[in-house]
Amino acid sequence: MAGSVLAQTDLPFALDWKFEGPAAPYFVAIDKGHFEAADLSVEISAGQGSLDAIPKVATGAFPVGFADINSLIKFLDQNPGAPVTAVMMVYDKPPFAIIGRKSLGVEMPKDLEGRVLGAPPPDGAWAQFPAFAIANDLDVDAITVEPVGFPTREPMLAEGNVAAVTGFSFSSYLNLVRLGVPEDDISTILMADYGLALYGNAIIVNTDFAEANPEIIKGFLGAIAAGWKDAIADPAMAIESLIERNPAADAALEQRRLELSIDANVATDFAMENGMGGIDAGRMATAIEQIAQTYEFQSAPDASLYFTDAYLPDADTRMLK
Repeated sequence: MAGSVLAQTDLPFALDWKFEGPAAPYFVAIDKGHFEAADLSVEISAGQGSLDAIPKVATGAFPVGFADINSLIKFLDQNPGAPVTAVMMVYDKPPFAIIGRKSLGVEMPKDLEGRVLGAPPPDGAWAQFPAFAIANDLDVDAITVEPVGFPTREPMLAEGNVAAVTGFSFSSYLNLVRLGVPEDDISTILMADYGLALYGNAIIVNTDFAEANPEIIKGFLGAIAAGWKDAIADPAMAIESLIERNPAADAALEQRRLELSIDANVATDFAMENGMGGIDAGRMATAIEQIAQTYEFQSAPDASLYFTDAYLPDADTRMLK
């Protein structure tokens, strides 16, 4: 046994956000021994937003991370040759959303005109807002954007200081519920339902590390898929793994947050049919075109720089049912 422990490879993993419900599958992969079966010892670190892990992985501070692929595309355009790419799609349908209050007049995209929108500058959903605005023919000059911090975003909406906020659907919605906002007063405008073909958060790797250690990355991704499969089968069990790391969390709330992310973002028709992790080339091409509507690429975009399936385990390993 001592020899087995000594043989394990330490693999620090940088998350996008706090230890909340959608992070539970990664802790399940630890507790169920999926990482250990791949001879990996994985330490998971919390993040400060869906862009946060990109520079951490690009600099080699972390070999693997979890981040928004759209932000990664822009990062690679601005930092050509940076050793980072996505290797496994997790949020096949991204949780980028506008979360509003019906009592403040926000139920549909057009309702944002003439109102105040709270947006944290590092927020992944805010980063996609320009493309969302084009897709829905919004007059952005008629929308007052209020920069807000992550800790004050939902409280400002709960207090009525803004009419809507940008955020991840499962996070902002349940944060408002926790603050006492009636659920029938909350509107969730999911950008993927209003014209955006974009993908969401993916596992990213330092490419220098991955090229030198392909089997380690394949084993890591197989364990990630197994953790998600276990969490989908038994969300309550998965939340037990989360609460062990974040005892102050509300277990019922975080289980609901996990279930929302599973239903809307992870266990999509595409992922259930093909296994989690892959992408559709045509959809990715459309997504890049949508990014280019509001972002001026310094070099011609190249999808092969942003995602590779070279390290994905076989489809059977990645099936979620």
